[in-house]
Amino acid sequence: MNKYGFFDDDKKEYVIKRPDTPLPWINYIGCENYFGIISNTAGGYSFYRDARLRRITRYRYNNVPVDTGGRYIYIKDGNVIWNPGWKPTCTVLDHYSCRHGLGYSIISGKKNGLKAEVTYFVPLGEDMEIWDVFLVNDTDVDKKITIFSFVEFCLWDAMDDANNLQRNLNTGEVEIENETIFHKTEYRERRNHYAYFACSHKINGFDTSRDAFIGKYNGFGNPVAVIKGKCTNSIANGWYPVGVHQVNIVLKPGENEKLHFILGYIENKEEEKFSGPNVINKKSFYARIENYKKSESVKKALEELKNYWDDMLGRYRVEAENEHVRRMVNIWNQYQCMVTFNLSRSASFYESGIGRGMGFRDSNQDLLGIIHMVPERSRQRILDIAGVQLSDGSCYHQYQPLTRKGNKDVGAGFNDDPLWFIVSTCAYIKETADYSILDEIIGYSDRPDSKSTLLDHLFISINYTLKNLGPHNLPLIGHADWNDCLNLNCFSKKPGESFQTYGDREGGVAESLMIAGLFLYACNELIKLLQQIKLGSKIEGLKENYKLMKKSVENYGWDGQWFIRAYDYYGDKVGSRECSEGKIFVEPQGWCIMGGAGIENKMARKALDSVEKYLATPDGIILNYPPYSKYYLNLGEISSYPPGYKENGGIFCHNNPWISISETIMGNGDKAFDYYLRICPSTKEEIIDKYRCEPYCYAQMIAGPDAAVHGEAKNSWLTGTAAWSFVNISQAILGIKPDYNGLLIDPCIPVEWKEYKVFRLFRGIRYNITVRNAGGAGKKVKSLMVNGKLLKGNLVPFSKKDKEVEVIVQLGN
Repeated sequence: MNKYGFFDDDKKEYVIKRPDTPLPWINYIGCENYFGIISNTAGGYSFYRDARLRRITRYRYNNVPVDTGGRYIYIKDGNVIWNPGWKPTCTVLDHYSCRHGLGYSIISGKKNGLKAEVTYFVPLGEDMEIWDVFLVNDTDVDKKITIFSFVEFCLWDAMDDANNLQRNLNTGEVEIENETIFHKTEYRERRNHYAYFACSHKINGFDTSRDAFIGKYNGFGNPVAVIKGKCTNSIANGWYPVGVHQVNIVLKPGENEKLHFILGYIENKEEEKFSGPNVINKKSFYARIENYKKSESVKKALEELKNYWDDMLGRYRVEAENEHVRRMVNIWNQYQCMVTFNLSRSASFYESGIGRGMGFRDSNQDLLGIIHMVPERSRQRILDIAGVQLSDGSCYHQYQPLTRKGNKDVGAGFNDDPLWFIVSTCAYIKETADYSILDEIIGYSDRPDSKSTLLDHLFISINYTLKNLGPHNLPLIGHADWNDCLNLNCFSKKPGESFQTYGDREGGVAESLMIAGLFLYACNELIKLLQQIKLGSKIEGLKENYKLMKKSVENYGWDGQWFIRAYDYYGDKVGSRECSEGKIFVEPQGWCIMGGAGIENKMARKALDSVEKYLATPDGIILNYPPYSKYYLNLGEISSYPPGYKENGGIFCHNNPWISISETIMGNGDKAFDYYLRICPSTKEEIIDKYRCEPYCYAQMIAGPDAAVHGEAKNSWLTGTAAWSFVNISQAILGIKPDYNGLLIDPCIPVEWKEYKVFRLFRGIRYNITVRNAGGAGKKVKSLMVNGKLLKGNLVPFSKKDKEVEVIVQLGN
């Protein structure tokens, strides 16, 4: 427990006890098409599918204080004005709590004997969010109070909303009908969607003009209408449209009251846009809204949401002595995997939802953490990803979720991208045995009429690497590899140039050892898949290319004690003992070993020992050592960061699991689990004022030893760390691995562990697996009992006849 909050594992909630957390501690609402970010003080924003193109509410980045704007409830009780979430009035509360749950948040405040609790969530199957408000008068006198709801509408395109003021301040339009405010900016021309903000109670007033509600010279913390205790019934015409309801309530002693505010999104068919001249056709709205004005319907929807998440998380569950394993595996890690799958790197408090969409590389990796939970959605995501691949095998680096079109502003040429597609597709088929996906017809983005199968996409992905090899027979890095900041062909000199898009100077020979290791891994995966579908004609060629790449890695990628990171534009080594700075990098040590290089000749063991010697810190493994102290034109963005931050000597958490997995490959369960715990967010409770980020979700980066504040985290939630950490603990350490013909049991655990249990749903069948380590070996399956029958090897074969499978495993030699 820390001074700001604690885990309530039984309720699957993190309970925040005070509002002034070191950073805004956020949660996500929505799990299908409608999403929102909500902080512990009710800050954040909402959107439909695409955080840029369908932004519903406005949010101001770089504001002071940071978390300004959100889903506010103002309460006027006599002369006292307060919010249940403390902000924005920051009135001192008698009690405060925020319970972040799975897809919902409950924010509660109490002031002068009045308790107000607001539950925020998105009902399943709906494009709306509900604010369920519960008021209780705990005094012995009547309470005459006024409630004001508040949202500020974004004018849809979040980028345009922030900068095109000469147009936007003239376009805002609303309608008001009964207790509902309709936001319809641009609806009368090119849009067929609108937002609404409804109230379950009869209202006593409203405002839709921000100036009228807040005042020209006031702020969120002291709206003039709240101070006066009365809205003005303003109608926005241009300027800044908002949604405000005023509800006057009298509560007798001990009495309670419930009311709901509903914020939502609706699209009409083009031919059904209007019910009258410039009047929204609201038929769809009224068809769904009445149900959610009823308290019993709201309660039922919240219960259904909780049941949904219970089902999701029940598909993989562990019983183990270590509380961090139980807490993260059973609740928060899987939950974060789903959030990250839904949004890639597009929408958080650190990813604005404006500059990027869904990442190609990112989405493929995110799939690894959620296929067991939502196989049908995984299938569709793989097909969507294939659609942004180009006919030469390269890929758009990002795509917009609304349009599913490649983001040309970010471009292509990140030469690791195609290989991740093989990794995710093979993982999907291992989990589901759905080989039919390979026959799906998906055109290439630059040739949408092409008739290529998904299997064709896999072949063109592996061949892209083989067609782009450098002088050492290692893969050319292109614009960059997994580390977007290692820009070996960029040579950017001008301020403001994007390292992500600028450069790609021709004539260089920059090669990546990280891509080489990933190629080995992907090549192995593709070979195993082709063996299953009996496509032997392709296998021998892949095996030969695997051998050649492995030979190149070991001959030209080995630096004596570790694998080098790359060869630069001129053919000079990066990440070598020959370098003055950046002598060793973490990525090739993980991927070369995961790809099978250096294992027989002890290179792998030496590389991992070097990681421990030079890169490992108590807070995680840093990316490179020593960090760069100046800007190197031939290296690009990586050297633009101060030492200890981000990719320049920071603990970039995403790559830490690769080292942990590599330690399991080498049979070292104690070290693998040690590395797992070093970045595990729930272990940060005792140092939370230094760590700052949420202790219930992984952060992208933790500042390294050369930073001013070593151990400070940044960029929480949307990071590949979530999926890889789950793969690491569930498959590499606990050792329950989906395979084409069943479940492979291959643990590598700390020797002191005596026993653990895993309950896993696999292809519709529940497996109850008990792993015993009585002899302290920590690895190697000594005996395997399946439904009372002793089997050889370590594969639990899949059988459709089984309804439930009992597995007992004994480790040892």
